[in-house]
Amino acid sequence: MQTVNIHEAKTQFSRFVDQAEAGEEIIIARAGKPVARLVALDTVTSKPRKLGLGKKNFTFPKQFDRVNASEIVEMFEQGK
Repeated sequence: MQTVNIHEAKTQFSRFVDQAEAGEEIIIARAGKPVARLVALDTVTSKPRKLGLGKKNFTFPKQFDRVNASEIVEMFEQGK
């Protein structure tokens, strides 16, 4: 764990971010007293979603592809 003062942290910020990203913990101090800690964020890995979780939660009408078909056709034909 490395401790640096605020002025040094400002002037060398990119270097300290790279070090934190590599796993090092950097303590930032003001007048010798620790005030902040610079550490890498945990990487968030999203898990693939499982298919079929809502299978029994809802149903579709039998003629789902024809529901309101005439209204939909009318909306498209208005632009003629």
